[in-house]
Amino acid sequence: MSSIRRYEKIMEVLLTNKEVTVAELSEKLGVTGKTIREDLTRLEEQGLIVRVHGGALLAQGDQFGILPSKAPLVKHAEEKADIARKALKHINPNDIIALDGGSTTLEIARRLDNQPLTVITNDVYIISELAVKDNIRLVVPGGYRVRNMLAGPEATSYVKQLNIQKAFISATGIHPEHGLSIYTGELIDFKRALIETAREVTAVVNHHKLGQTALRTFASLDEITRIITDSRLPAEAGRPFTDAGIPIE
Repeated sequence: MSSIRRYEKIMEVLLTNKEVTVAELSEKLGVTGKTIREDLTRLEEQGLIVRVHGGALLAQGDQFGILPSKAPLVKHAEEKADIARKALKHINPNDIIALDGGSTTLEIARRLDNQPLTVITNDVYIISELAVKDNIRLVVPGGYRVRNMLAGPEATSYVKQLNIQKAFISATGIHPEHGLSIYTGELIDFKRALIETAREVTAVVNHHKLGQTALRTFASLDEITRIITDSRLPAEAGRPFTDAGIPIE
């Protein structure tokens, strides 16, 4: 197994359990404890985990666009609400939109009026939120469940057949050079399908994520239409993106 695949597997375990021991990872991945400790060092250097005695913890678990439970949604709640209010200004009756999985896109779903819309999503929390809004046509691509997301080749293939007008995309980090990134490969194909299919692609990320880079890049800056973030973004943090021609709201 390559090192990049081991990193992904380690992050997948931490997303579910929040904490893991070296012994558990060694058994699960079939490699030595020395290899696991070296892997954990690399992941800690990237700010993705925190090393503890005998293992590791997930760092900033609510920042990564994949939610193991609803508990993390409380953190940065006002920032997410700020982003959602701005995003709603880009959504009109009868639009066909896609909501990528994540806590910020969930906040957008919560604030959507019960109006004629078509919404494509793979997030089970968003599905639950929108199922009671009977004027919204909810489209679920299918696939297998990965924590709170649905993924797999069937979901990706289905999305590629759709006419999506506006996609709202989440990310672990967004960087002027490294683009939009996440730290597990399971959802990259689905995100790519949304980006390649939609006429407009809006990255919805809180200000902490600008300038950050995670393990796997899934889109370059020139593939998105705009960035929507919260009002706490320092001007200097946004300048590299606007200099690159990407509007920030």
